[in-house]
Amino acid sequence: MTNKSSIYCSQTTTITEHRVLTNDLNEHKTVFGGRLLELLDGTASISAARTAHSSTVTAAINQFNFIAPLKLDDALTIKSYVSGVGNSSIEVFAKIIGEHLNSGERFLAATSFLTFVLANKEINLPTLIPQSPEEITLCNSYSQRRAEYKKNSRAFETITASLSLD
Repeated sequence: MTNKSSIYCSQTTTITEHRVLTNDLNEHKTVFGGRLLELLDGTASISAARTAHSSTVTAAINQFNFIAPLKLDDALTIKSYVSGVGNSSIEVFAKIIGEHLNSGERFLAATSFLTFVLANKEINLPTLIPQSPEEITLCNSYSQRRAEYKKNSRAFETITASLSLD
């Protein structure tokens, strides 16, 4: 049993399923990356909201790894859950699992880490409790990823400041 100050990763789990249709495909006859990102952001945002119980905003897709293509007549399942909590930010891990519907074969299609920030900075985020081996591995490496994200963010701010609008 959890109290208001803690939450299990499993309580933040969100699952979305989608059948790949012709309109989802790019010129290579695989799912267009932008379509995957749209579905991913929608799913992951629910995991973040289940943690904050408040409005959150997508701050970054910190990492997205394409592993195997999704094609027509495949199905995809996006499973996301919170893998780290900061003071006003929430990291969500997501995996996209493909399924060849004609054979039933399942495969890992992609993985991603996203960061959401609280719209209301006055909210106190709960402590995250991992349970499964996967959750424990991801939550234990959160502080490393967060430090890397912060470092990259500072470098990006420098680059952004030097960009022109021409």
